[in-house]
Amino acid sequence: MSLPTSQQSRVQRGVETSPEPILQPGEHLPEGARYLSAAAENIFWGRLPCATDVPVLHIQPGEQVVIDTLSHEGILEDQGRDPAGYFASHGVPAEHVLTDAIELAASEHARDPRVDGPHVNTGPIHVAGAQPGDLLKVTIDKLQRRVPYGIISNRHGKGALNGEYPRGEANVSIFAAVEPDDAGVPRGWMAPRAGAPRQLRFDLAPFFGTIGVAVAGDVRPHSVPPGAHGGNIDIKVLTEGTSLYLPVQVPGALAFVGDPHFAQGDGEVALTAMEASLRGHLRFDVVPREQALRAFGEQIGPLAETTDHLIPTGMDEDLDIAVRNCVRNAIVLLQARWGLDAEHAYAYLSAATDFNISQVVDIVKGVHAKVSVKDFAGL
Repeated sequence: MSLPTSQQSRVQRGVETSPEPILQPGEHLPEGARYLSAAAENIFWGRLPCATDVPVLHIQPGEQVVIDTLSHEGILEDQGRDPAGYFASHGVPAEHVLTDAIELAASEHARDPRVDGPHVNTGPIHVAGAQPGDLLKVTIDKLQRRVPYGIISNRHGKGALNGEYPRGEANVSIFAAVEPDDAGVPRGWMAPRAGAPRQLRFDLAPFFGTIGVAVAGDVRPHSVPPGAHGGNIDIKVLTEGTSLYLPVQVPGALAFVGDPHFAQGDGEVALTAMEASLRGHLRFDVVPREQALRAFGEQIGPLAETTDHLIPTGMDEDLDIAVRNCVRNAIVLLQARWGLDAEHAYAYLSAATDFNISQVVDIVKGVHAKVSVKDFAGL
């Protein structure tokens, strides 16, 4: 592939001589960190934990854990289940391919590609004292890109335009590189058309698409649809410095994270975002039920928090119902947190709150509302 000189230098800096270290398993860790690798024995691939699963790590509330996660892109069957070969075909040097991805792809992991999902999740983590009815607060202190590249896919007739794309029989997986722009700021770079150089750039905002807790019972849920347990919620605001509150379903919560992204648009319309492996520095806290009710009301599903916003969610296979569920959860939040009555809460939401589509491609669709905390400073 022939590139202009300036673009060649960006590609060389971004892929061949990355200024950031490749975060191989166990390397470049903070001194004394609690660390959970993405080794095959710590992985759920295509399914999520349930109550009968054995935790791979026990922690106390308030403890931070450094967690490696793996993207499913590059290790799936339709990509050859050979990440070394797959990424080499896109110009990635062998030493820049993660060894845990190679090992997982080559393993006899129990995932059945005919019925299980694609997502790779690390966990589960037992948080001491967490009980059903409590909230597990997961705070994202820091996110690090493990590699300087990722994949954006449209495959298997899925996405917002199911039946229209992908065109033809082939699945489409588009390579994107992390390269500095002219000001030295890392961006995502992709080609505007097949065979063209990478000249189209977009902002990076890494986050975990999947954060969740184990479900009750002995049946492991599919990794694709999100639910009250969290899972594949794909809420792109969950970047560094934010938190997610999850209704605990089983003793110890049995938390997990995965489906790492470097960037995503609300909706994730083609099926995936820029999927690529991350290392997360996460803190886990337990919010007792009575405290949770005072702070948020009876939330049905996850609720996110940033510096500026509280973010209730709504989910359903029907997008209209997902919106309604999100509005109901937002009303409950305003009633519990700031004492609004339902009518005034409903009116405020209509006047001042954005309701964003998280994603429309994971069977169960997601909506999230961004309630501005500053609006309530006078209450």
